[in-house]
Amino acid sequence: MSKQSKSQSNFGGSFLFAAILFLAFAAHCAEPNSAPLSVADSTNAWKLIWSDEFNGPAGTGVDTNKWTAETGGNGNGNKEWQFYTTGQSNAALDGHGCLNITALKSPTNTFKTRFGDGAYSSARFNTKNKFSVKYGRIEARIKIPAGQGIWPAFWMMGDVAAARWPACGEVDIMENIGKEPDTVHGTMHGPGYSGSQGPTAAIRLKNQERFADNFHVFAVEWETNEVRWYVDGQFYERRTPADLPADKKWVFDKPFFLLLNLAVGGGWPGNPDETTRFPAVMAVDYVRVYQR
Repeated sequence: MSKQSKSQSNFGGSFLFAAILFLAFAAHCAEPNSAPLSVADSTNAWKLIWSDEFNGPAGTGVDTNKWTAETGGNGNGNKEWQFYTTGQSNAALDGHGCLNITALKSPTNTFKTRFGDGAYSSARFNTKNKFSVKYGRIEARIKIPAGQGIWPAFWMMGDVAAARWPACGEVDIMENIGKEPDTVHGTMHGPGYSGSQGPTAAIRLKNQERFADNFHVFAVEWETNEVRWYVDGQFYERRTPADLPADKKWVFDKPFFLLLNLAVGGGWPGNPDETTRFPAVMAVDYVRVYQR
């Protein structure tokens, strides 16, 4: 992902519609699947310092002591189509231990957006000014949606008030573009190596499996001069200052805050089409942060 949304317009979703969605997707966290729980939970190497387990009654919002909901439809630097709202139809607890972030398509051009037709809404959250971490294991257990133009992400960013993006630094722990249902990407962005120039790698599931079919644990282990990426405990990428373009600065040595979002459309995933199914739900079982 890229820059934060600046627009502050709000939209309250229909509670009745939200309740229908909660019933439709309530099984997300309860259903059995092969995704392991945190690797850190089974070893004494890491100590839990912060978490959100998203436990609470169905239809309630996120813990505002931990998360801030961003709003607006300015494209977020990526020509995205969605309008981010604070409505419970776009994000709420499901009553089974998950946060459901839901992308919706309106039958009319409801929203004022810079790109697209104003028909799409979704949600994006950050922990800026509420929680930041420097070094540790940062992970989330998530079931992502699939579909052309769908773009779920779990990521973290440095202090954008002190240094604008990309100088602040960004680590994408998990990104998926819906037209690649078997693949997720891990990337870092910084000054002189952002956007398509950011060091990146991907991991693919085997046997035509899709990430949308089960929960998976997406994590980075971040230490001095090193970031490592994992899916379900499997290591697949390591980056150090040696991986940066010549003479570029390593900016991953200061506190970062966390972000969760579900985008629709944009320059990388492309835009939704007649094959894209809505609602599209990104179910987040937990977010946990550990340190050694």
